[in-house]
Amino acid sequence: LSKEFSSTSSTTTVGTVTSRVTRNGDAVMEKDLLNHEDLAGDRGMIDDIFDETYHEKGGPKPPMQYVWRNIILMSLLHLGAILGLTLIPSAKIQTLAWDLTLFLLDHLSLSQAEAWGISITGGHRTCHRSYKATLPLRIFLTIVNSMAFQNDIYEWVRDHRVHHKFSETDADPHNAKRGFFFSHIGWLLVRKHPDVIEKGQKLDLSDLKADKVVMFQRKYYKPSVVLLCFVLPTVVPWYFWDESIIISFFIPAILRYALGLNATWLVNSAAHMFGNRPYDQYINPRENPLVSLGALGEGFHNYHHTFPYDYSTSEFGWHFNLTTAFIDLMCLLGLASDRKKVSKEVILARKMRTGDGSHKSG
Repeated sequence: LSKEFSSTSSTTTVGTVTSRVTRNGDAVMEKDLLNHEDLAGDRGMIDDIFDETYHEKGGPKPPMQYVWRNIILMSLLHLGAILGLTLIPSAKIQTLAWDLTLFLLDHLSLSQAEAWGISITGGHRTCHRSYKATLPLRIFLTIVNSMAFQNDIYEWVRDHRVHHKFSETDADPHNAKRGFFFSHIGWLLVRKHPDVIEKGQKLDLSDLKADKVVMFQRKYYKPSVVLLCFVLPTVVPWYFWDESIIISFFIPAILRYALGLNATWLVNSAAHMFGNRPYDQYINPRENPLVSLGALGEGFHNYHHTFPYDYSTSEFGWHFNLTTAFIDLMCLLGLASDRKKVSKEVILARKMRTGDGSHKSG
């Protein structure tokens, strides 16, 4: 009896995958688990992996301080966007096509900060060093990042890394546990929680500081935003196809900017509250196909917070994920390389171990 029910285990590591063998009598179970430290070492960073040691401070929360400048500007922006909506029937088809093109470029640039590495520029996928971009691609994505006007790359990446490392805590810039409105837009209308500032200052951002493209954009960010986010989108339809200056300003500039902001914010709010959790049921982020559709692939959020180092932020490739298709195209053209991808075996093992079971019917 003692031999039959005795249990032993051994662990071996090959590359970035840990194979754990557990013995219970004659039964042997082998499970592949991702070795986070090895994979982080391969990327040269660990600041996007959740910090289990962080504990929120006890006692009353600090008082909320409103940033009235942001409140007024965001209110005016959304009023302008409503006016832009009313002007759509009067706009030329070229103007609407231009507006859509700018919207797609905005989100491609923001999505990049999630992945691209070593020399970091771009949007969402850049934070995690999940692929490498050449200088021409970095410059292009930096230009459209300024066009998107959602903070310069340095600040964007810093806050996003803090978000991953301290997700759903006081140190998370847009902590979804503070409600939908806060995680969507409210976090931009108040002063940051002291823990957000403290933890952000302790991150290793040497890769950003060493990137000349990033620091050049940071130095000239304000004039680049005025030119690329507002002047260029307005001038092109007005000059090239004689669109009225009012429509040129309120649709390609104001409406496009407001829609882009809200599509991005839904990743912080809706994708942290609504959807299933097939990879890790113990964290807040969810799989939300509607958010993925609007944000070009950023709504597979339960996957992304479970495996932040995957360049695709999803296990489904190009499905609802134009950003992944873009990165793959850049690799095909020789403008990007070294994509990091989690194996199907590791994904399945994680689903079985911590998922909510929804993958069985998905």
